[in-house]
Amino acid sequence: MATQRQRIWGWWFYDWASQPYNTLLLTFIFGPYFAEVARGYFMGTGMEEEAAKAAAQAYWGFWYAIFSLIIACMAPILGAVAQGTGRRLIWVWGFSVLYVFGAFSLWQLAPGAELGALRWAAILFGIGLIGMEFTAIFTNALMPTLDDGANMGKISGSGFAFGYLGGLIALGIMLSLFVLNGDSEVTRAGIDPTIFGLDPEARQETRIVGPLSAVWYLIFMIPFALWVKEPKGGAGSFHIGAALASLWETLKSLRFRRSLAAYLGSTLAYSDALTGIYAFGGVYASNVLGWDIGKIGVFGILGGITAMIASWLGGKLDSRFGPKPVIVGSIVVLIVVCLVIVGMERDSLWGIAMDPASTTPDIIFYICGGLIGAAGGPLQAASRTMVLRHTTPDRATEAFGLFALSGKVTSFIAPALITIATALTQNARLGISPIVVLFIIGLILLIWVNPKGEQA
Repeated sequence: MATQRQRIWGWWFYDWASQPYNTLLLTFIFGPYFAEVARGYFMGTGMEEEAAKAAAQAYWGFWYAIFSLIIACMAPILGAVAQGTGRRLIWVWGFSVLYVFGAFSLWQLAPGAELGALRWAAILFGIGLIGMEFTAIFTNALMPTLDDGANMGKISGSGFAFGYLGGLIALGIMLSLFVLNGDSEVTRAGIDPTIFGLDPEARQETRIVGPLSAVWYLIFMIPFALWVKEPKGGAGSFHIGAALASLWETLKSLRFRRSLAAYLGSTLAYSDALTGIYAFGGVYASNVLGWDIGKIGVFGILGGITAMIASWLGGKLDSRFGPKPVIVGSIVVLIVVCLVIVGMERDSLWGIAMDPASTTPDIIFYICGGLIGAAGGPLQAASRTMVLRHTTPDRATEAFGLFALSGKVTSFIAPALITIATALTQNARLGISPIVVLFIIGLILLIWVNPKGEQA
């Protein structure tokens, strides 16, 4: 029988195991690599470089939007079904298969890929993304079984901090062992990737990020499997009709639950915006600043360090002051950062001239990356505990299904808006601007959220 401490550590290991999908695949390694390959394809069709950059960003955004829409439609239904059956872990393991398959298969995207190969790579990434998002729903729903409620802020914040540490180490492994340092033939640690049988000419030292993420997940889910168990007395029968009826009743009840309705609307906006930053941050650095994968990875390490520290501190602040102040402060920081990013090019910042050959634009973006990590980590952790203030342990799976719905129902809108803005302006930098509006909407809706939720 696992102790409470072991159950908490096992639950934390899910964040450690799954974080590379966000860190390595979505934001810092595979996402920029996909944009680089797509840019090469579009330039091969005769497009000018800037137009090709915009087209690559738009193509990545299109497929990300498609799978986000699939997640948005399925998340609340799965949450309701799991609530009705009382089973969580079977769903975790089922969707873990999609995570591992999707991540491992990304190895196939080679330089010079045609449109068909790009399409398959995007689909495989989406399959893994579905696995990652849905395992998170059912893992989060186990959170009320870990403690009586007094330490939920610390548990959630420490879990995110632990997860960011895992992502940071995984990113460090990629940069030190595999990814070439700029135009050199060795990594930042001075290692030649060919000693692992990897061919840099075929970009295998970058493509290995998919199999690495898959194997990482398999290994570090072992503590979760050993120590996290299904709550007692939770087994029920599978009735999809009853589950959907329960979901519909919950949705109808939102008109009488102003705080929860406002909070779900707020997360609908700010979670979408945060996802947009993570999905397009590395692509932006590649397109606008001309960074290579290695430099983007260093940017990721900086963001991971600040996210890890801030998530831990944010968890303490959450337990002391509640999640709402942490959420508000994080959103304000992210709005300021996004305004800087939208106004920055290599030769200017909101009209203020900079030497494009200098390191000033790079330093500014590194600072932005640190602040994104410092605000994004606590924002996600505090959002998780705010959900718990609007539900009870026996309804947690359904609540996190709704939380996933609010975070994903419009998650296709940020990529879609970025895709449209990029296509209209033919500018990868200006294409990011819709993120600012979404953060502002989320901040305004928090006015109607009770800091104590429905436990007041």
